[in-house]
Amino acid sequence: MSDTIITDVVIVGAGPAGLFAVFELGLLDIRAHLIDILPRAGGQCSELYPEKPIYDIPGFPIVTGQGLVDNLVKQIEPFHPTFHFGEMVEAVESIGEPNHPAFRVRTDAGKTFECKCVIVAAGGGSFQPKKPPIAGIDAFEGKSVFYAVRRMEDFRDKNVLIVGGGDSALDWTLNLHPVARRITLVHRRDEFRGAPHSVNAMRELVAAGKMDLVIGQVSGIAGENGELATATIKANDGKAHEIACERLMPFFGLTMKLGPIAGWGLNLHENLVPVDTEKFETSTPGIFAIGDINAYPGKLKLILSGFHEGALAAQKVHRYVYPDKKLTFQYTTSSTNLQKKLGVN
Repeated sequence: MSDTIITDVVIVGAGPAGLFAVFELGLLDIRAHLIDILPRAGGQCSELYPEKPIYDIPGFPIVTGQGLVDNLVKQIEPFHPTFHFGEMVEAVESIGEPNHPAFRVRTDAGKTFECKCVIVAAGGGSFQPKKPPIAGIDAFEGKSVFYAVRRMEDFRDKNVLIVGGGDSALDWTLNLHPVARRITLVHRRDEFRGAPHSVNAMRELVAAGKMDLVIGQVSGIAGENGELATATIKANDGKAHEIACERLMPFFGLTMKLGPIAGWGLNLHENLVPVDTEKFETSTPGIFAIGDINAYPGKLKLILSGFHEGALAAQKVHRYVYPDKKLTFQYTTSSTNLQKKLGVN
């Protein structure tokens, strides 16, 4: 086992909320280590929709999921955070007092951390896509069957079959249409759960003959060496037919698992962590929860909400890390001290 790592704060989760928390903590001279089970920073933005456009980030009329993550990582460079990727927090043990909290954090990689506060920014916990009940699909995964788009070029000039009726299926139908040879969308009924404007845009493409919509279900796939060639679609009338298919994207939702967080002694409500809206602290003093993992009246699961929550949590974290130091609120636009921390001349 490695030596104990001493830091001010351990952040569990390196998605957008966890990354921006580093920025807010850094402005207050608070050091942070981030632990994430994924192999890179970004959380769902990097893993599920790196090239998907996001429209509701203030100051960015449009930014991709990966573009947002890249900007956040660059923004926190002045604070030199330490990342621990591919690791899962297995246990969080309180070793302090309610008014002077301290914690021992252990990961499945054998690392031990001691810190004053813990910020849980783990999204909905660990997640994995729900797989469709198609025989032999495992042999094609990662080569021609994908549950997320990491590079749009992988779909260029391909016959792409997308399965599902929610936002993910509709969004990628529209986003991949300009690069794919032909898009076919398959859904079990002619009603969709996605945003109305996406449904209308998809139907306009179908009406113009620029893509295909099939009501039914994929019952089989065929190909060699992990590369798809055809898919069998069973229509609602019971008839089956084959279509050319070089790429398959099933969007049946995600299975969320809270994982070890459930055993940390926090009060839970429907697999979420209740917090107050003043400082986003949990039932355990010194442990905070921001982003999709938390719950409170009026909660909106938006990235920008996670940014707000991280900013307020940092203010209370400062009281625990520097109990004898008065915190004076400052603006980065006018404080030369903060600008110096950011490397601004």
